[in-house]
Amino acid sequence: MNEISKMQEEIRRLKEELSVTIVAHYYQKDEVFEMADITGDSLELAKRSKESDSEFILFCGVGFMGQSVKILDPSKRVVMPRIACCAMARMIDSAYFDESVRYMIEHGIAKEDILPVTYINSGAEVKAKVGQMGGMVCTSSSAKKIIQKAVETGKKILFVPDKCLGQNIAWMMGLKACVIGEGECDPKEADIICFNGFCSVHQLFEPEDIEFYRKRYPEIKIAVHPECKPEVCRAADFVGSTSQLLHYVRSLPPEQKVAVGTEYNFVKRLRDKNTYVLSSTKPECPTMNETTLEDLLDVLRAIRDNKPFNEIFIEEDTRKWANLALERMFEYFG
Repeated sequence: MNEISKMQEEIRRLKEELSVTIVAHYYQKDEVFEMADITGDSLELAKRSKESDSEFILFCGVGFMGQSVKILDPSKRVVMPRIACCAMARMIDSAYFDESVRYMIEHGIAKEDILPVTYINSGAEVKAKVGQMGGMVCTSSSAKKIIQKAVETGKKILFVPDKCLGQNIAWMMGLKACVIGEGECDPKEADIICFNGFCSVHQLFEPEDIEFYRKRYPEIKIAVHPECKPEVCRAADFVGSTSQLLHYVRSLPPEQKVAVGTEYNFVKRLRDKNTYVLSSTKPECPTMNETTLEDLLDVLRAIRDNKPFNEIFIEEDTRKWANLALERMFEYFG
């Protein structure tokens, strides 16, 4: 038995002994992903973790995801094998959020006429500020419906932190978007005012990659995540969240070739053949890949010994307002 198999065997044994549910995002390494009781994208993991009756949620992902579980259910003990930080989530903090609101006010929009929407890829403090202003959280799968609800209020939408998701949803809905700090961005002339953040992995995909695959395989389908650049999304056959990409690709006939623009670990598990990564480089998320099988085993041993580490704690006032922003999302997109 090799070392990986030995660790996996001990992990399975400890799972049976302890009140633990292991949760893993689709982007995790195979050996970690295979150990999970619950797998999925951000929305699915948040909802299903809340429903678990285990004392501990052992979350294999990035920091904001573990926070989301704790926000939704403070009675849960949420631990992470490694508290990796999503690069996009690091781009927006409480101070940058305040600066964005101030930018809109300085350009003639009253604070009470601003409705913030934050992508779930953000920290608890940002979610709390969004909640305090009457705003909502969204995921890539719920973004269109959440922004539609926001538009119905008649307010200007401040969308943080992913400019690409904000621009792509605006395009899909026939709305006008601008990006703070990128060209002229007049909040009075736009429906959605985007913070200048992005996903470094999804920025790897270019229109030239689509042209390459279409030239090589004329009948190929192109499916991409809405965190990709607007020009990439507009050239694709399908744009959808991680779960939506999974359902789309697996619904295609086995002989149908498809190139997918999202994280490598997820793409390679979609199906056995005729599936390509839409990039000449390996689009692997460095922070999602920080968690190792050894990390997972270490934290399980620590729980067994009553010495859990990397436990997620959130100050109650922050949790209360962040939870309000999340619950508004579930109200409109259950």
